[in-house]
Amino acid sequence: MQVLVDADNLTPARLRALLRALPLDEAELVVAGSPRALATVAWPARADVVEVEGWQRADAALARRYRRSTAPLVLASGDGDFSHLASTHAGPVLVVSDRPASRLRAAGTVVDPVIDGVDALRHWFDAVLDR
Repeated sequence: MQVLVDADNLTPARLRALLRALPLDEAELVVAGSPRALATVAWPARADVVEVEGWQRADAALARRYRRSTAPLVLASGDGDFSHLASTHAGPVLVVSDRPASRLRAAGTVVDPVIDGVDALRHWFDAVLDR
């Protein structure tokens, strides 16, 4: 399962909630964002953390690391720049965001872990990972 996290796009509470629910042993976790945003969360040692600054830099770093597959894809961002990637992904897509762009809403399941709860994330992971 690919997990692409735009740390600049989500609050620390949402990022921490995602990490609490994420099955790390089954996730290829890539996180990009400004040093300030990245410092708000303790990232797992196995995460590929990319420090970038500037408009759209985190988006570009995540898009470069994306791999086409049928495996589940988790996009922790509400940024509409990821809508084409999400809508053309061959596997199930989860968007973790409190205010996703409308095109992202149409591309997969949307969960806001602060509003919907961490269990909503866990249920999605259980369903797509055949647990």
